[in-house]
Amino acid sequence: MTATPNSLQLALLSAAILGFRHGFDYDHIAAITDITSVQTNRGRAMRLGLLYALGHGVMVALLGSAVIVFQLSLPHGMDRIAERLVGLTLLVLGVYVLGSLFNGNSAPRSRFHLMAGALRWLHGKVKGYGHDHEVPPPTGKVWNYSSKSVLMIGVVHGLGAETPSQLMIFLLAANLGGIGKGFVGLAMFIAGLLAMNTVMTASAVGLFGFSSRLPRFQFVVTALTAIYSLAVGALFLFGSSGFLPALG
Repeated sequence: MTATPNSLQLALLSAAILGFRHGFDYDHIAAITDITSVQTNRGRAMRLGLLYALGHGVMVALLGSAVIVFQLSLPHGMDRIAERLVGLTLLVLGVYVLGSLFNGNSAPRSRFHLMAGALRWLHGKVKGYGHDHEVPPPTGKVWNYSSKSVLMIGVVHGLGAETPSQLMIFLLAANLGGIGKGFVGLAMFIAGLLAMNTVMTASAVGLFGFSSRLPRFQFVVTALTAIYSLAVGALFLFGSSGFLPALG
């Protein structure tokens, strides 16, 4: 089937909009805010957020290429499996953020963080009582994500929760004039996705950067970020993401 110029342009625009919209799904919001919330450096926070988006985009590219080139239909039930994998990662991320928060690893050091550090040091002293070695004081070493782990989280999220079904929708529309135009549609979808995730990452970095001047506010925002991730992760893990309100 050959597409007219107008219908092709409309299909490509739809692909970009669909990718942009997909970038604002619940799992993207949770993952990006989790990743950026525990960073003490804005540049690193931005870089890690974009690495998550890149990992997601790579998996979308692989899935889309398989559909375009080999005319493969995605495995039945893949949405359900992907949803649970995404849910598991969001639970891990949420626990990670809470652990970082209550271990005093998020910046800046509030009085709560200093007290938590002192309690950990005191616990170490009590635990080491009666031994010959000296228990070192807390070093304040930051427990942090690595570039590789963030990239892999993005790859896992690229499998779902709604990515496969959305890919099928836009590929059917974009593949109006052969494989080449199908790949252009895929590129438009990924471009929209990366654009939205870039905006989200910059917004999250700005929010957490602003809150760094207000320790109590930062503590609340970071805690809410973790709670949101845990809640969304639990719904995804138990296959109940349908209970979440539609975002548009």
